[in-house]
Amino acid sequence: MTADDWIAIRLTARLAATTTLLLLLVGTPLAWWLARTRSRLKPVAASLVAMPLVLPPTVIGFYLLLLTGPNGPVGQATQALGLGRLPFTFTGLVVASVVYSLPFVVQPLQQAFEAIPERLLEAASTLRAGPWDRFFTVALPLARPGLLTATVLGFAHTVGEFGVVLMIGGNIPGATRMLSVAIYDHVEAGAFGDAHRLAALMVGFAMVVLITLYVVNRPVHERREGSA
Repeated sequence: MTADDWIAIRLTARLAATTTLLLLLVGTPLAWWLARTRSRLKPVAASLVAMPLVLPPTVIGFYLLLLTGPNGPVGQATQALGLGRLPFTFTGLVVASVVYSLPFVVQPLQQAFEAIPERLLEAASTLRAGPWDRFFTVALPLARPGLLTATVLGFAHTVGEFGVVLMIGGNIPGATRMLSVAIYDHVEAGAFGDAHRLAALMVGFAMVVLITLYVVNRPVHERREGSA
């Protein structure tokens, strides 16, 4: 692999780690709200979260480019605050990745929170546990498999991004050229050997992700039999 390929790998890992951390910070309270609320806005909020699952990445990237560009409301706000422009920067890629990978974190967490028996939260309440105590000492520990699944999926999905990355970040070596874009560049240049090495790396990574998800989500009786 070339030096540029290693830089692309490091940038991709950095983007995935940063995005996953932000997704957990944003997605966990959002998933808790979606799991517990009876608001009429829940279908609208859930649909907005799930939108990246059905929209092509280029569509999401296009509208994010309009919003964060110099004439967009977000772009004008960032420039007014002295933060500069988001498109074609690493920060812009982080913002786009958070939007694009949001359902892959929120939905597993929401399902995990919804699976928690209400009686356990009620029992904690009778023991004078406040809302924050119930969340951190009861809900989060019980939702651990969902939390692990959300972390793995959020990281893996960010690593595999292409359309959104290309639309928002472009292809700037050392700045916004990610692993998926590097593979595309090698194929375009006819360097199939380099493309194969990077693609094989992605296949191996995907296999590790799938095995991890299986181990985390396999039934309890299978875990007990495996440890026996």
